[in-house]
Amino acid sequence: HGSLNHSYPHCWRCKQPVIFRATEQWFVSMETNELRKEALAEIERVRWIPAYGRDRINGMIENRPDWCLSRQRVWGTPIPGFTCVKCGKVLAHPRVIDHVADLIGQHGTDYWFANQAAALLPAGTQCEGCGGTEFEKERDILDVWFESGVSYAAVLKSRQWYPADLYLEGSDQHRGWFHSALLAGVITDHQAPYKAVLTHGFVLDGAGRKMSKSAGNVVAPQDVIKQSGAEILRLWVSAQDYREDLRISQEILNHLIEAYRKIRNTCRFLLSNLYDFDPAQHRVPFEQLPELDRWALMRLGDLVPRVRKGYDEFEFHTIFHALNNFCSVDLSAVYLDILKDRLYTFRKDSPLRRGSQTVLFDILVALTKLMAPVLSFTAEEIWRMLPESVRRDSKADSVHLAMFPEVDPRWADAKLAQRWERLLDVRMKIQSALEWRRRDKVIGSSLEAKVVIGAVEDVYKELEGADLTGLCIVSEVILNRVGEIPQEGHLLCDTAGLWIDVEKATSAKCERCWNYRAAVGSFPDHPTLCDRCVEAVR
Repeated sequence: HGSLNHSYPHCWRCKQPVIFRATEQWFVSMETNELRKEALAEIERVRWIPAYGRDRINGMIENRPDWCLSRQRVWGTPIPGFTCVKCGKVLAHPRVIDHVADLIGQHGTDYWFANQAAALLPAGTQCEGCGGTEFEKERDILDVWFESGVSYAAVLKSRQWYPADLYLEGSDQHRGWFHSALLAGVITDHQAPYKAVLTHGFVLDGAGRKMSKSAGNVVAPQDVIKQSGAEILRLWVSAQDYREDLRISQEILNHLIEAYRKIRNTCRFLLSNLYDFDPAQHRVPFEQLPELDRWALMRLGDLVPRVRKGYDEFEFHTIFHALNNFCSVDLSAVYLDILKDRLYTFRKDSPLRRGSQTVLFDILVALTKLMAPVLSFTAEEIWRMLPESVRRDSKADSVHLAMFPEVDPRWADAKLAQRWERLLDVRMKIQSALEWRRRDKVIGSSLEAKVVIGAVEDVYKELEGADLTGLCIVSEVILNRVGEIPQEGHLLCDTAGLWIDVEKATSAKCERCWNYRAAVGSFPDHPTLCDRCVEAVR
């Protein structure tokens, strides 16, 4: 004979060994009334986000045993059943259950525990087996998962919101709340109590470890809000792919703070350049907008459905990346960068300036609406700074009462998209060439540059007529038609059909717009200004 060491369950409270006893319990049969079959059918009708949730809960329902509803604890939601003292038959008639429910509704849940069976049963109650009139009340309580599972009855049905549009919880709830709610809904209403179910991962620290006080790696939401604001916490949630476990650390938050700052500064730039713009008076018709402005609206037209799709499909991280990319790349790095010259130096009521303001206005209103579900406070702050006519026309004092932006079908332009893809590619190459000359100390600002381009016939036709000077933010661009592109001899030789050289501009500098233009010095009344600026100030 030898000694064996093995694990044995102990009471979590008093630490004594647990004794297993087989006792009578209350069950819900998975086969009677075809509960299992009906539940599996309902799973197929529900939208599961992510999709693997369907397979997970399907396997659990398919293989689970009967549902044990009873628990042997001192306090909880009582099982409104009674046992005949004389014959031991259980009494759980709907009439009795309704009577107990009425009593608890009048006196509270303690009424069950404070009274004996005689005070809880309807007058004249007899045993259905032997006719006895003496009963003992059930001492077991209901499984807490049954309580949570039927929460829809109290929360939704009285408000006529049943079934719920969405249940959402952690991925462990396929075995818990989602599971019990499904069975309860099928039992009571022959349908799932929800139309869609969303599950998310758990929050871990920056290194991917579970948070705990003992490890000292807990990041409290209140601390994040106190230090960085609620917007940053909301942005962190929306920027993550919640289908996986979510990591949080100060380093991660710092990246989001920077992203938020870019989005906020972009909106601030838009707003600050609309100070003298009244959409009712100054709006320029779409047909009169130049290519650059129509390109910006085209990009906005691409953004709106992508963001809308992200909300509809609960892909919130795609919304963050779409908004961040639009603000950082399409706006800050391209459109707004090019537009500054027009906004700052053109005559106040110039059609080109008013056209740009028209587009800035449309972009800002759309952006504010698109970001509102995530950056709620920032969007509301912007909304209150927009012209009163926006709130009046939208019939929305708050951005959260406004409709999502609609896309004007005229914004979509496949030819324009193709042309600007090429123009922006050339712009990027010119920017690289400018940077090389900047490193060589030939130029400082890009406005000090004169760019010379040689292009083969088909590329020349693509670039001809484009405002390459404004596009590249230089003082002069000379476009030449050439027969072929040499392998060397120029600053940049591109196999795609062009070469680029950058020289220092030789004209005089306009002190107002800082462009180097041949016309500077040609106007006696404004000897330090170029022709554009003279027209603007006269």
